[in-house]
This record gives sequence, structure tokens and C-alpha cells, in this order.
Amino acid sequence: MANEKPLRKISEAFKELEAAVNSQTAEIEVAPFSSACSLVSPLFGCLGIAFKFAEIDYVAKVHDLAEASKSISTLPILLDRDIEGDSVRKAGSHSRNLLRVKRGLDMVRVLFEQIIVTKGNSLKDAASKAYAQVFAPHHGWVIRKAVAAGMYALPTKEQLLHKLNEDENSARVQMQNYIAASTPLILYIDKLFHSRKLGLDW
Repeated sequence: MANEKPLRKISEAFKELEAAVNSQTAEIEVAPFSSACSLVSPLFGCLGIAFKFAEIDYVAKVHDLAEASKSISTLPILLDRDIEGDSVRKAGSHSRNLLRVKRGLDMVRVLFEQIIVTKGNSLKDAASKAYAQVFAPHHGWVIRKAVAAGMYALPTKEQLLHKLNEDENSARVQMQNYIAASTPLILYIDKLFHSRKLGLDW
């Protein structure tokens, strides 16, 4: 990641998606959505072993959505295709993968919120709260236990910012940008599922 600014790339890409959500005239397209999501992948890698499961799962699901974008234009059409094929909840379905990717985005949002308000150099509290809020309700005991053990191997805040080529002030700005941009996008995706009576807890 030498000289790259992943946080900046992430916040810029999600600002564009936020603008599309706020326009209310166009649906979110799968291609720019999956492209923006792929920029988030290195963040999970930076968090070490605690989030290795999330990184592997998230990267695979984003890749599936990127492949889907070659034949499916928008997120609503993606869900509707699975509904027509009666495959929404099937393992590997695009709808299932979209829901998992959305959780990854939400986890990063909560993590950033917690990093901003948590004093000190440890990421343990911030990462634990983000995991507990977003992922833990959907994970079995074994994964939750493994994640809890991995929390002790998290990088410090200083180490994370160094990996991301940011100082504390610049990182805060980019994290706030991502929080502001991702929140309406996450709500938009939730609404797509709810309006089709698909639910989110599966």
C-alpha cells in the first residue's frame, strides 16, 4: 500500500454512490457498487487475524457481484432476478451475497464511528463493538470465540493509520466522509430487501 491512500479512495467512491441514492431518480448500478465495495477489502486485511474470516468472505462476495454486473444492471434487478428464480436464500445467490457485503460495509461504518470516539491507541473496544453490533448476531459460537481471541492480535490505531498512509486528523476526515456516505446507501439496500418482504436476518 506504499503511497496509496485507500481511505481517500473509499470515501470518494462512496460519495458518488451516496449522490446516486440521494438523487432518487436512478437505481444503484451493480458495477460501480461492486467497484466501490472492492476498495474496502484491504481494510479487513489491515485488521489482522480477528477479521480474516470477514476478509475472505467479503472479497468472494464482492467478486460475485462484480461478475453479476456483466449481465445485471442495477441492485433492484439483481434481487428481482433471484425472486423470479426462487433462489434468494440459496447459498451463493447474488441476493445473499449482497446482504453479506452490506453487512461488511456496515461493520466498517460502525468501526469508524467507534475509532473516532474512542480515546487511546487500542482498537480492541472499537472493533469488538463493531463486530458485536453487525456480525455477531449472525455467527455461531465457534466463529464468535475465534474472533474474540483474534481481537488480542489487532494492530494499534497508530499501526493501522500507518498502513493506510494517514495521520489521525486526515484519517478522521476520511472516516467521517465514509460514515456519512455509506449510511444512506446501507439504508437504501435495507429498503430494497424490506420492500420485497425478504427480511435481513438470514
